[in-house]
Amino acid sequence: MLRLVLTALLLAVQVAVVLLLAHVLHQRMVYAYALLQLAAIICAVRIYQRSGGVSYKAGWIILVLSLPVAGIVLYYLWHGNHPDKRLGLKKLPPPRETEMQQQDSRRRVEKLRRELPAWWRLASQLDRHGYRLYANTDATYFSSGEAYLEDMLRCLEEAEHFIFMEYYIVSEGEIWGEISRVLQQKARSGVEVKLIFDDFGSMLRLSRQEMDVLRTSGVELQLFNPVHQYVNRLFFNYRDHRKITCVDGDTVYTGGVNLADEYANRIVRFGHWKDCGIRLDGQGAWGLTRQFIHMWERMGGTLQWEHDYYRPRTAPDTSGFCQCVADGPDNNPVNPVEDAFLQMIAMARHMVYITTPYLAIDEPMMRALCLAGDSGVDVRLLVPGIPDHKMAYLLAESYFDELLRHGVKIYRYEPGLLHGKSVMADREVAFVGTVNMDYRSFQLHFECGALLYGAPMVEQLLEDMDHIMAQSHQLELEQWKKRPFRRKVAGALLRPFANWM
Repeated sequence: MLRLVLTALLLAVQVAVVLLLAHVLHQRMVYAYALLQLAAIICAVRIYQRSGGVSYKAGWIILVLSLPVAGIVLYYLWHGNHPDKRLGLKKLPPPRETEMQQQDSRRRVEKLRRELPAWWRLASQLDRHGYRLYANTDATYFSSGEAYLEDMLRCLEEAEHFIFMEYYIVSEGEIWGEISRVLQQKARSGVEVKLIFDDFGSMLRLSRQEMDVLRTSGVELQLFNPVHQYVNRLFFNYRDHRKITCVDGDTVYTGGVNLADEYANRIVRFGHWKDCGIRLDGQGAWGLTRQFIHMWERMGGTLQWEHDYYRPRTAPDTSGFCQCVADGPDNNPVNPVEDAFLQMIAMARHMVYITTPYLAIDEPMMRALCLAGDSGVDVRLLVPGIPDHKMAYLLAESYFDELLRHGVKIYRYEPGLLHGKSVMADREVAFVGTVNMDYRSFQLHFECGALLYGAPMVEQLLEDMDHIMAQSHQLELEQWKKRPFRRKVAGALLRPFANWM
């Protein structure tokens, strides 16, 4: 709490100093102030011409033009001119893939082209970005945080070689108590146990005493991007939002579920907490294990063995294909996950169902959804009935009117917070992971997830989505137009600043 308060105070001091500087210039150095006003206009034009999303540029342009001197100083002070953030991470390549392994992935893309011709271009594009396509992967879908965490705990108890975990939130409570006990026991028995957790997500929920206990037992910890660092560059805004558990190379988990009691409804927050996740067993597990290793080494960590030691040892005989995807702010303006979502929406012929707790999207994503709706594709957006962030939900509502006008169906999950992040298209391809449909996930956070092509798990996800809609209220355009005027105004005012929410 002290670090968080100090960080907030330092930011407030920066803003106050800049505003004071602008006031002094305006009062005593009229010509210099006028020149800076001209520079602010030039800066706004340059921001507009930069590559990147409209939301990112709109917020800065409004700030620079409304507060010409203060805005331009804050823009450069906070490194708004550098959307690619490295956050002190080492510039290292991910674990190397041999030429034969790369060729195997390309051959699987060709096989996908024959079996599911609508989706081979998506797989091929991601493969060119280094996200390999795998077969021989068994995918299990979990329709609740309770089922996800229970299965994961059983898997952790069976670990023999290594456990890698990377999470945004680690919160002391019943769930973490059970997981922590297993991690300590495994570390003492010689299992290699490594844990990455985000400082902002966990700082008020995981005590230093608990960290010391873990370290004493042999668990290796890495704290991602401490909030008190880089305050003058707003780098604290860039978080590790991934949720990954890797066990012995053969099994990985990912999804929307953090390590906290509310995700399993052990405590009640925002009504019923509806989440989802996925388990991969087999060759596709390497896609997320590889991403964990890359992050661990970029943060300065070391491994006990060479990279190939951590590869899967099993290859289940299953149908379909698996492709794990990861993203982060340091590869902007290239955004593989956002591009994958755009392709799924654009290439869908019959249906696109999306679950997301937040909605703050740029013009290309908005246009893709509206075009799909206008083209007769059954586009359905499933959102919470009880949001956890009121401002973010008011922002999300500002998109509903246009979406409804273009035939997109919107369902609000009445029992509580719908926290799952998933996309399903044409009952053939599905994504489950950590990615929200918002600017933070697409531009500011490190994220991950798994794409499944032609796998039985796609039908499991569809069944869960149908169950969600059965418990939801569908919004109607005429009814939506009658919502309170203050909510319309709030959404309109928040919209330009979507990148900061």
